[in-house]
Amino acid sequence: MQLYNTLSAEERAELIDQAGKQRLTLSFYAYAKIEDPKQFRDSLFIVWNKLDALGRIYLAKEGINAQMSVPAENMEAFRDTLEAYDFMKGIRLNVAVEQDDHSFLKLTVKVRDKIVADGLNDETFDVTKIGVHLKAKEFNQILEDPNTIVVDFRNHYESEIGHFKGAITPDVETFRESLPIINEQLKNHKEDKNLVMYCTGGIRCEKASAYFKHQGFKNVYQLEGGIINYAKQIKEENLESKFIGKNFVFDHRLGERITDDIVSQCHQCGKPCDNHTNCENEGCHLLFIQCDECKAAMENCCSTECQEIIHMPLVEQVKLRRGVKNGNMIFRKGKSDKLLFKHSGELSDNSLAIAIPSVSKLAKQKTKDIRQKIKVKKVLLGKAEHYYVKAGVGLFSIENQEISIGDKILISGPTTGNQEIIVEKMFVNGSENTLAKVGDKVTMPLPFRIRLSDKLYKIIS
Repeated sequence: MQLYNTLSAEERAELIDQAGKQRLTLSFYAYAKIEDPKQFRDSLFIVWNKLDALGRIYLAKEGINAQMSVPAENMEAFRDTLEAYDFMKGIRLNVAVEQDDHSFLKLTVKVRDKIVADGLNDETFDVTKIGVHLKAKEFNQILEDPNTIVVDFRNHYESEIGHFKGAITPDVETFRESLPIINEQLKNHKEDKNLVMYCTGGIRCEKASAYFKHQGFKNVYQLEGGIINYAKQIKEENLESKFIGKNFVFDHRLGERITDDIVSQCHQCGKPCDNHTNCENEGCHLLFIQCDECKAAMENCCSTECQEIIHMPLVEQVKLRRGVKNGNMIFRKGKSDKLLFKHSGELSDNSLAIAIPSVSKLAKQKTKDIRQKIKVKKVLLGKAEHYYVKAGVGLFSIENQEISIGDKILISGPTTGNQEIIVEKMFVNGSENTLAKVGDKVTMPLPFRIRLSDKLYKIIS
């Protein structure tokens, strides 16, 4: 009875590529009373592993929360595994707007105290007594009502890159922080306003709507299926999108574009941008917004301090991380005094369409100073996408600058270490060539194995 992954992420990615079959990224949740979550976990792992279903699933006595990648050809069988349980019969599956075969590369089913941490310890609170579900068209209509207050129950780094027009976007890092803040802010509007809420896929609003009904709010509504389902419905029904920008997602894509609006800015230079990245320094790993120019200049780092660290030998980097707990103080999201242009949504009972703040002279000078301090030794070219074990060939996506035969490159990663070679032969988009440009896919023979987390650099000094 297999209850664990036997393949690494890299090996799984290779099998997916070899199969050449479409996979669907999806999410779903259900609140229900689960008597034995551990036994339930084991049962799900066994049946889903047989279907090559991958993803991140959380179970608790209050229900299930899942984000998954499933082969398209196995979708019917996968749905059958859900229908086997009464509380998941007819469950809605939120299929991603943008598909990626590598969105998840392992099957992880974990048991937690709650599927959505809420910080509540109230035995009288019934999570199943929820607000009214609204489809996209109904949601658009209620937003036009002047008696409506719409609240984003996602975290600051999510709402920063996309949100509904006029929404309250609390500057919080966890869902549990939102509940008391919004309750206090809106305590005088329990009967005279429509409290309308939304989140990514609906699971947080499901609990929030029940909580605010428990608190005495009379008119509580929630967006059915969250932003994911909303985006699907407005496309199918040709509706106006009241959501602007990107929808943050929790797989390696970090975002799905809903509209062309860019409502956020690069945290380092201030130009319009909504692309999240993680700091290249593994000991920092800060999630922040970074434009292509800053990505190239700062080598994917959030600060000059982190930029200096990534040039250290891997052994020295590991020493710096030794003994430091990998908690929120390290893997924080968008919170750092190094980010000159960070702006989170602020709580207000007025319209909160996020505007890009003016750039002060001091901030401009600091940005200029950052750029001047950079001693360029290498430039980030792209990232590893695959390694063909039998052929000894690596596949890379080129994202920032050109690469040519004769260039000296560095391939770097936590397991791979720092490997330098001269490019002697490469294939660009399947054909042998001497030059690869931004957007190209490049394969080249390598005398060592690479991993999906590896970065490709050009050494220029």
